[in-house]
Amino acid sequence: MLPRVAFSPPFAIRMLRGFVKGVPEALEEAAYIDGASRSCFLRQILFPLVPPGPVVTSVYSCISARNDFPFAKSFILGGASRSTPPMAPPVFCKPDDPGRGGVRAASAVMTIPVPVFFVLVQRRPVSVPGGAVKD
Repeated sequence: MLPRVAFSPPFAIRMLRGFVKGVPEALEEAAYIDGASRSCFLRQILFPLVPPGPVVTSVYSCISARNDFPFAKSFILGGASRSTPPMAPPVFCKPDDPGRGGVRAASAVMTIPVPVFFVLVQRRPVSVPGGAVKD
């Protein structure tokens, strides 16, 4: 867990920063001119405009952690009872099985949830409304 904790948050923060920087500063200035406080701006303007950011970041972080074979192979001890999904296909690898059917089945079972999850959370991209900021 320590390597994952060391690498995931900085990447997630960097990724989220890009989504927040995509909101024009003119929108923030207009909110302050209209009398909005900082918390009001965050709650009513910024958070409704950046929902794809946390979703994309959490999906990427979860898939990255789930598919991290080298860390799992190096640090998890205790056999098959404590293994992660990426460690399952090599267990089915038999030297006398030329078709590698077990490896293919384990790989398919491990891979299928990711596209299914993407289909379930897929939405039309949200962008800043065209009339929100005057150029």
